[in-house]
Amino acid sequence: MYFDPDQLDGKNVYKLITSTVLPRPIAWVVSQNDQGRLNAAPFSFFNAMSGNPPVVALGIGAHGQVLKDSARNIRESGEFVINLVPFALIEAMNITSIEFEAEVNELEMAGLATLPSTKVAPPRIAGSPVAFECRTLQIIDLGEMRSIVLANVVAIHIDDEAVLDAERCHVDVRKLDLVGRMHGGGWYARLNELFEQPRIDLADWQARGR
Repeated sequence: MYFDPDQLDGKNVYKLITSTVLPRPIAWVVSQNDQGRLNAAPFSFFNAMSGNPPVVALGIGAHGQVLKDSARNIRESGEFVINLVPFALIEAMNITSIEFEAEVNELEMAGLATLPSTKVAPPRIAGSPVAFECRTLQIIDLGEMRSIVLANVVAIHIDDEAVLDAERCHVDVRKLDLVGRMHGGGWYARLNELFEQPRIDLADWQARGR
């Protein structure tokens, strides 16, 4: 079936993208405004764009014609923390997705403890097995109050129990027990079923006589 985005309502294009780009990692963003008020919210338009230098991209929409608290805080401070979401905290993450008023601390509503960050002002979520401290590199405005935030990862925190070899930076990904965003209103995937498909180098491919 062929779909032309130019001929579709924006909401339907959104449905097609979110029903096919699966699963999407979730950036559970903690930010704070210039008065120090904290905000936490999950975003699934998120991924790693570069390993060296470490750069992540975060897509943020709006509430109608009003910037989301996360977007406003990031624009003001240039700092935020991306926490990855474990299965154990899926309910707490869901609470932080509620469209509370700006003065509400979503971390408190969800009963989440925090830990101080190392290089940025916003704290990280204590129960998250992975946290990336981020500083804004560039904000790309897409129109209609939507933007893509490119950020440098300036510090990485990983649960000790998931680190196999700190010197070699090997991580047991199963122990992270992360979840990813799927389609529709409330579908998620638990990312603990893995399979291996080794890469084929050129010499091996040529040895097959192809």
